[in-house]
Amino acid sequence: MPFNQINSYCYIYESAVNIGYVTDGETGLLIDTGIDSSSVKKVVKELEQRKLPLTHLFITHAHADHYGGAAYLQERFQLHTIAPRFEEAILRNPSLEPLYLFGGNDPLPELRNKFLEGPPMRVDEIAEEGMLAIGTLKVQAIASPGHSYHQLSLAAYDTLYAADAYFGKEQLHKHRIPYITDAVKTIQSLEKLMQVKTEGAVPGHGMYEKEFRKTLQENIDYHLNIMNEVEELVSKHPDGVTHEETVAAVCRKFEVNGRNLPQWLLFKTAVTAYVTGLIHNKKITHDVSDFKWTFYPVVD
Repeated sequence: MPFNQINSYCYIYESAVNIGYVTDGETGLLIDTGIDSSSVKKVVKELEQRKLPLTHLFITHAHADHYGGAAYLQERFQLHTIAPRFEEAILRNPSLEPLYLFGGNDPLPELRNKFLEGPPMRVDEIAEEGMLAIGTLKVQAIASPGHSYHQLSLAAYDTLYAADAYFGKEQLHKHRIPYITDAVKTIQSLEKLMQVKTEGAVPGHGMYEKEFRKTLQENIDYHLNIMNEVEELVSKHPDGVTHEETVAAVCRKFEVNGRNLPQWLLFKTAVTAYVTGLIHNKKITHDVSDFKWTFYPVVD
């Protein structure tokens, strides 16, 4: 898992979940931490060997695989920690993630794991979209919701740290149904990132690329394809198809593995994001019928 230098300011620690690092020699900014202390310990070791500073931490969004190592860092370093609004509430109260995935009910024990609930952490500053002064660094925060509610990507010194606004090509096809909360906002965020003028980009999962706009377009096409598949499914049921039937049919279509409750809930959320995208775009309609949330094709 290499720690690679992109340019004179920017680095990436490549792993299952990428960790970014930006420095001017005085300020050292870590972008996300990986899922637990084991990932971030390796980054700290690299920084110490290279005599690079570590003064600030930016968490792009409140998913455990991106902040799980933060509490470990905060216990050992004097770090000024920054996170987006709303996301920071979950970072400070991580049980909110399994709670919302479980529809507001108290989560069953199998949902209380490190993949859905990292250790609680401190947030010193809440960030909004726009230019940010982080120590002596100047970076641009870019609102990129869709995968998470108020996710922020960072553009810093000709490098876009995109977090999970998009996935590398291999990861996109590996997951088959990528986790999102809002399909419309996901696509809008991808289109926004297309306009960012940097020399290259780092996704949360995948390789650093200079030709990243091709991958952004592939992400857009991939999401549109799933939405089209869902619309076609609903069109075959003029008398309506229920939410649970839709989730099951789409998961079967894309041959995903949702055999346990946490996996199923993640796929359920993602499929629902495509369904609600179609509702927002007036491609399908919905109603509650016989106590079941039901979707219908639009009749011309």
